[in-house]
Amino acid sequence: MRASLLVLAGLTAAIVNAASLVEGFRKPPEEAKVMVRWWWFGPAVTKAGLEREMKLMKEGGFGGFEVQPVYPLTLDDPARGLVNLRYLSPEFLDMVRFTAETSRKLGLRMDMTLGSGWPFGGPHIPIELAAGRLRADRRAVDASTTSVPVAGQYPAERLVAAFLAPGGVTELSPERLTLLPVVDDGRPRLLLPPSTGPRSVLLFFASHTRQEVKRAAFGAEGLVHDHYNRAALAVHLKEVGEKLLQAGGGTIRAVFCDSLEVFGSDWTPALPGYFQSRRGYDLTPHLPHLLKEAGPEGAAVRHDFGQTLTEMFEEEFMAPLAEWCRRHKVLLRVQAYGIPPASMASYRFVDLPEGEGAYWNAFTATRWASSAAHWLGRPVTHSETWTWIHSPVFRATPLDFKAEADAHFLQGITQLIGHGWPYSPEVVGKPGWRFYAAGVMNDHNPWWHIMPDLNAYLARISYMLRQGEPVADVALYAPVHDAWASFHLGRVELFRAVGERMGRSIIPRLLEAGYNFDLVDDHMITSLARVEKGRLAVARHGYSIVLLPGVERIPAATLRRLRDFVRAGGILVATRRLPSTAPGFVNREAETKEVAALVQELFHGPKAAARFVADEDGELGQALHKLRRPDVLFTPSSQGVGFIHRSAPGAEIYFLANTSNRRVQLKAEFRVTGRRPEWWDPFTGEVREAPVAGRTHTGTAIELDLAPYESRLLVFPVAPTPGAQPISRRSTPVLLPMDLSHGWEVTFEQTGRTATMNELRSWTEDPATRYYSGRARYRKTVKVPPEFLMKNVRLKLDFGETRPLEPRPARGFRAWLEAPVREAAEIFVNGKRAGSLWCPPYELDVTGLLRTGENRLEVVVSNLMINRMAGEPLPDYKDLIARYGDRFQPQDLENLEPVPAGLLGPIRLVPY
Repeated sequence: MRASLLVLAGLTAAIVNAASLVEGFRKPPEEAKVMVRWWWFGPAVTKAGLEREMKLMKEGGFGGFEVQPVYPLTLDDPARGLVNLRYLSPEFLDMVRFTAETSRKLGLRMDMTLGSGWPFGGPHIPIELAAGRLRADRRAVDASTTSVPVAGQYPAERLVAAFLAPGGVTELSPERLTLLPVVDDGRPRLLLPPSTGPRSVLLFFASHTRQEVKRAAFGAEGLVHDHYNRAALAVHLKEVGEKLLQAGGGTIRAVFCDSLEVFGSDWTPALPGYFQSRRGYDLTPHLPHLLKEAGPEGAAVRHDFGQTLTEMFEEEFMAPLAEWCRRHKVLLRVQAYGIPPASMASYRFVDLPEGEGAYWNAFTATRWASSAAHWLGRPVTHSETWTWIHSPVFRATPLDFKAEADAHFLQGITQLIGHGWPYSPEVVGKPGWRFYAAGVMNDHNPWWHIMPDLNAYLARISYMLRQGEPVADVALYAPVHDAWASFHLGRVELFRAVGERMGRSIIPRLLEAGYNFDLVDDHMITSLARVEKGRLAVARHGYSIVLLPGVERIPAATLRRLRDFVRAGGILVATRRLPSTAPGFVNREAETKEVAALVQELFHGPKAAARFVADEDGELGQALHKLRRPDVLFTPSSQGVGFIHRSAPGAEIYFLANTSNRRVQLKAEFRVTGRRPEWWDPFTGEVREAPVAGRTHTGTAIELDLAPYESRLLVFPVAPTPGAQPISRRSTPVLLPMDLSHGWEVTFEQTGRTATMNELRSWTEDPATRYYSGRARYRKTVKVPPEFLMKNVRLKLDFGETRPLEPRPARGFRAWLEAPVREAAEIFVNGKRAGSLWCPPYELDVTGLLRTGENRLEVVVSNLMINRMAGEPLPDYKDLIARYGDRFQPQDLENLEPVPAGLLGPIRLVPY
């Protein structure tokens, strides 16, 4: 009896959760809405301009913004209200204060970049605290030379070590090189022993990258600080962070650390001592192994060097930054990849992990961030979205924005940070100010009128993908140790090196086979995960399969934990090669023997349970299917359809997206049984039953028919959703569609010009509207026969088919498609708004809006600002560069041509 009551209570709770889920889906909360990166150019901002733009964000359906002050776009012109405020000046901080107060009143979230541009730095950073590098200098020395001066080539350089090589610096083994003493009696020099032939000296200097802050605002110019030195960070937080938070008055939700692009930064003065204490030996005699041309015998030293850099970055930058945020009661948002060599485990210091990269079936920083968020138990993962989208600026369509967002969702992203919103004073007019490499999401886009619809779609998906826990069968081991071993001076980017060793095959083959995955590392496996029956469990979910992709180096401790996992029924698969080496220099031989013994036991021994797959392209999917049924089994193949699965108390949730530019028809069997599936429409909030193509004891099959770039939510609730539209089982009479492609009256709003289009055509075909950017109203009266309005007939407006384009190399993401609506349309039937169209399929249900006899159709169509830009001269930045320097370079704006615009048809009224 007690057991029955517990089951009933659990079911009741699940039903309540399901009801709450559908309510949140239909009206997503504010925290699920898109945020934007708000660029303050100059910063030449005014309170009136800031308030106007924040109100527009609210009207457009955005949930908040992140302020990022960047380079000027104007010379001072007080008569027009254009004045560049010096960064961190009282006037600038007053604008931050006003923005915080206004955002709080409007209910918008406010984040703040912890600096101007990126990476952290500025005029407060002296050369001693600037980003460092180890510089190697080779000098030929003749036989007669006995003393070599060793003053640095650049200011603030210090000699770390010097080596003597016979003949030339071609053999870099320490056995061939002699470490030389340095005499410093006011003029540092090397004393060389006598020689009978030529030789060379190899000098290592502690130097600086001399990199300056990228895209800095006026007054923020200066050196990037040393990210391996907490003293440098402390100066930055005191001079920048404290002032920004004080101006924010407690409103700033999170501070943001943008791209780790401290290029070439591989040294800091404290590194030798830190290395000695962590690795157990002196790095100095082994410095030649850090050179690019060093042989493979130095890989162990390079590994230890890379690992030490990662640990110093975490302990000298990430840890104190996180502690500072906790003290100031502000969240920390970080893009933890790049240089310095941040690891996935670096996200353990971060409240709001962030990634970037739209290619859902490849190795990206987006997946890097979402994976860490999943196993660290972070409920929300951010992504910098729409960077470089369909270059040049203003060329991106609403479909481009949606298609790229879908690719981020497929990688586990639940909060989009739109890149972005350029502040633009009204006095500048249109097109207005814009960032050099991004989409534009403000009201200067002619298709701004459908922005609320686009944002509603994105918010519904974000909300649904935050529910419950992620479902991923596969833990894909990141070969971090092999990546560290590949480092050399000037090349210390862990994220990129891991991706190179991962290869290009394993991720697409996994996804095509119906398995989703998270990237994992040794920290996750040995410090966070629990071995449960058949699972490597972490946070509130787990993985049944662990994949080792071509791994050479792996710690014995990691293999021991994986052995426990296999003994508990877990699936371990290695591809391309088996691990063979323990990482690191100290105790390498002993630990390598243990690694070899563990590999023998797991893959070759009499009780070997692990599997080896040599060919990822040809064998991996089939091998995994034999070991565990995939989450989604596609028949005949996935054909570019991606999915992500969340398991919530009240429902199993699948987001599906056709990432290709062609219609896809296939069958998909979902690993869910005993529940009735439903389609939850993220565009309208409507719920309807989903037809089932078959059921087995392992899953539920659904027939999918997806238009190019179409996406859907398939939900398996614990109980049917009240009010869900049932599957129609009534017969429909055969009725022919009505052609509505002719006789439209078109009015161009910005010019007032009116024309009659007997045949639909692009606006660019008429010289009067070739360079027109804006909206046009298409009007037409349609006579609907009585049989179209019978009870069992539904009606839709079909605006035509799409045409795929052949993809080619391009800067940034874009949808490879020619659409019949260029680019967005709002449809009104008899004065009532029926909806909007801006992505495939270009059709809209208008059942219930039409009446017998005459009906008035109105379609408000908008195109792209790029058409107007093609007819105008490019901005002349010569005087701006003379005043502030060349801080940005406009991209892809030469030889612009207008693109097709308007309704291209054919348009039909279709009974179905």
